[in-house]
Amino acid sequence: MAAKSKSKVRDLDLEEREEEREIEPRREPKGKGQKSVNGHKGARRDGKAATAEAPKEVVVGEAITVRDLAKLMDRSPIDLIKVLMQYGIMAPITHSIDHDTAVILGEELGIAVKWPEPEKSETEEAESQPEQQPQTPHNFVQRIISQEKESDLVERPPVVAVLGHVDHGKTTLLDRIRNTNVAEGEAGGITQRTGAYQVTVNGRKITFLDTPGHEAFTAMRARGAQVTDIVVLVVAADDGVMPQTREAISHARAAGVTIIVALNKIDKANANPQRVMEELAQEGLQPEEWGGDTIVVPVSALNNIGIDELLENILVVAEVEEYKANPKGRCVGTVIEAELDKHRGVTATLLVQNGTLKRGDTIVVDTTWGRIKAMFDFEGKPIKEAGPSTPVVILGLQELPKAGDIFERVKNDREAKRIVQERLLEREQAAQAPKRQMSLDELFARFEGGETKTLNLIVRADMQGTLEPIVKSLEDLSNDEITVKILQAAIGDISESDVMLAEASDAVIIGFSVGVDRAAQVRAEQSGVEIRHYDVIYKMIEDVEAAITGMLEPVYQDVVIGHAQVLQLFKLRRGTIAGCSVTDGVIKRNAMARVLRNGQEVISGTRIETLRRFTEDVNEVRTGFECGIKLAEGDDDLQEGDIIEVYERQRVR
Repeated sequence: MAAKSKSKVRDLDLEEREEEREIEPRREPKGKGQKSVNGHKGARRDGKAATAEAPKEVVVGEAITVRDLAKLMDRSPIDLIKVLMQYGIMAPITHSIDHDTAVILGEELGIAVKWPEPEKSETEEAESQPEQQPQTPHNFVQRIISQEKESDLVERPPVVAVLGHVDHGKTTLLDRIRNTNVAEGEAGGITQRTGAYQVTVNGRKITFLDTPGHEAFTAMRARGAQVTDIVVLVVAADDGVMPQTREAISHARAAGVTIIVALNKIDKANANPQRVMEELAQEGLQPEEWGGDTIVVPVSALNNIGIDELLENILVVAEVEEYKANPKGRCVGTVIEAELDKHRGVTATLLVQNGTLKRGDTIVVDTTWGRIKAMFDFEGKPIKEAGPSTPVVILGLQELPKAGDIFERVKNDREAKRIVQERLLEREQAAQAPKRQMSLDELFARFEGGETKTLNLIVRADMQGTLEPIVKSLEDLSNDEITVKILQAAIGDISESDVMLAEASDAVIIGFSVGVDRAAQVRAEQSGVEIRHYDVIYKMIEDVEAAITGMLEPVYQDVVIGHAQVLQLFKLRRGTIAGCSVTDGVIKRNAMARVLRNGQEVISGTRIETLRRFTEDVNEVRTGFECGIKLAEGDDDLQEGDIIEVYERQRVR
């Protein structure tokens, strides 16, 4: 293995040298107003001397290799690699980078990086209904389907998710639709696991996802999966729109799917459908019978009322939307659920979204792979193949995948192993760089790079009277170039569900006089979601307005990370070394420091220049250990008994 690794490194070095030799003769002196690798003016290379200038903008899709991006930008791959190294990414020229990283490289090199323009089928329709223009495919499966020839695409069954407030009858409705008895098997009547099922109505199939809730629905979207075409929103006629109903609406809208309302429990004595439809209209779901475009179907899952009408409406929407795929094309899809069975090993429920999956195929799922040993339909019957929109249970994967992972069929086991190894290597490199979610301070940069024209916000406030003016004020900030879109506005503390929605929708969370759940805080830190807190409305409006115009300044504060007490001083030719004991926290080399004596600050604005344990230089020393500290400035003024306080400047927003 070591020999192979060295061989690969030598090959990459040779490739880089060849690229550098190819482009080196074309280098020219720095031009006025041109950007260098370091982001300063100077050093732009013209691809063909005086005949052609380097491009001012390039079009990049979801991912691209460093080599290909360098060719598009008419730059040496070495220039791009240097910029990546500045951001802590050690990437060879064959390394694949995502669109966000390409935008950063473009900013450093003075070249705008933009998404490919979506194709417009009819100009007049685009002008009359701008919100229904075809969107650029932003995930792997959508991209694959968009590349298929129109003549090869055939109609596929719609994929439907059932969402709603707890105990409003989601599982009972699905149970009635597929004529099985699932609800009794669930603990307390609440769904415990995700499944996928198919039903046949008038000779046409519909695929249903039985999700544990909108959190699971959005969690799959956060992992890059877009599996749902239609959301059936279950609302109890005797209970109305509840907090989880509003959250489900927000999550469905963020996913950009059609919503059909199933007005359940219509047969109960205290049912009030008119009141519920009023509440739905207030949430922006105007019923068709009131002149809106939301289909509302009265049903009773328990007594089998209105079920056929609901299914017919799903088929009508599917016919209008024309959901299509190529059964003979590249086979890709999404993991719906997976579990480790003690008898059968790793089992995974997959939803085929394009192509046809067959028994014996080799597939890659994220960082695992396997050859399909057996394949079953949702009823547990063995099958040999499955086409688009078909849920299947497979055996044969090496490791347990996650719900929302994308699978892809490959030629053979060797190719599968190679892809997994490359992804594992990329995962290690990506782990060194934090995930870039949307934040207010980088909104303008993303807009300038053509990456976004919408600022998605999730708003939480302490009371309804405050929430309404906040939402209106934020929406009023939209201009001709950037749209402020409120994905969700609610009362109460910021929850983990809010963070999950922000992850999936690239949104910023704004909290007004509210707290943050511990789970939400942890998830936000891990995923890079920005949460901003305000107590004054005008300050919040100022910040968002400044972000839109590119004038938002970052705010920093000093955060103390540790203290060390000076036990003994050693005078040396190059300065004074303080022998210290770390009393709390951690002492880090190159961290900022100040010296306290009897509670008063006597030395400020210095840093830890040298940090040693015995005779060895170390990066940090923790509580309870002794160490030697050399300050960059003021070390001659130290006295025994002084406290060295170490701090870092951390960005608040």
